Amino acid sequence: MQSQKSFEEHQTGTLFIIPTPIGNLQDITIRALEILKQVHTVAAEDTRNTKKLFNHFEILTPLISYHEHNRKAREQMLLDLLEEGKDVGLVSDAGMPAISDPGQELVQAAAAAGYPVVVLPGANAALVALVGSGLSTDSYQFYGFLPRKKKELTGELEKLRKVAATLLFYESPHRLKETLAALQEVFGNRRIALGRELTKRYEEFLRGTIQEAMEWASSETVRGEFCLVVEGASEAEQFEEVQAFWQDMSVQEHVDWYIENEDLPSKQAIKQVAVDRQLPKRDVYQAYHVE
Repeated sequence: MQSQKSFEEHQTGTLFIIPTPIGNLQDITIRALEILKQVHTVAAEDTRNTKKLFNHFEILTPLISYHEHNRKAREQMLLDLLEEGKDVGLVSDAGMPAISDPGQELVQAAAAAGYPVVVLPGANAALVALVGSGLSTDSYQFYGFLPRKKKELTGELEKLRKVAATLLFYESPHRLKETLAALQEVFGNRRIALGRELTKRYEEFLRGTIQEAMEWASSETVRGEFCLVVEGASEAEQFEEVQAFWQDMSVQEHVDWYIENEDLPSKQAIKQVAVDRQLPKRDVYQAYHVE
């Protein structure tokens, strides 16, 4: 078991994970400002955005980019700085790094190598939306951004349909209607809260049902980034028996469904049908090719 005593002196540098404001510059903490000024280097998701923050608070610390497309190349450079005893800060464009933003791989690499990782508390859109939603905060599950393609989107929601915890999603304005429609299709008309432009001048909370949210999105010009807070599954939903989609299909129709909808070759489709129906593969083969 690896032990880290964050506030003791270390021979190596420390990686500081530093949340930045999600919309209101006044939400940055005094400690975050002090650390940003003290570290040797700050790795930023987009240095242009972080430079605006630095200029506002007169921070002169050198910046280097660290994002999804260059993180592998940057990782060793940052680890080398830590090995040299130099402290490194990590920020994203807004909010907590590594939460739907770059950072988790760097944290994992630094921790695995034995370098101290210190996380500062700070702004996070999901928790702001959850607490302001009016829905249960006893148990919650953060998902982040759902898949864009309809089939993958529906598949992920099906996996979450029986989760009792309150569910948290991020969504962009141009995809909001599509996501709300998918939520209603899979979850039904549950309670939902939409947090829009959180902490900014036009912050807005919309509380109601998924159907009401769909009506609002259809009648209004949808602007701003959203956090969706969705009521968890009821006790009845958690334990209801769900009929398999193939229950009323013949074996041939079942195989054809996988071929047409999942783009599986017939051999793999037959294998999957055998798994679904708990039948020997040869029986499915016989039924599909012979009968």
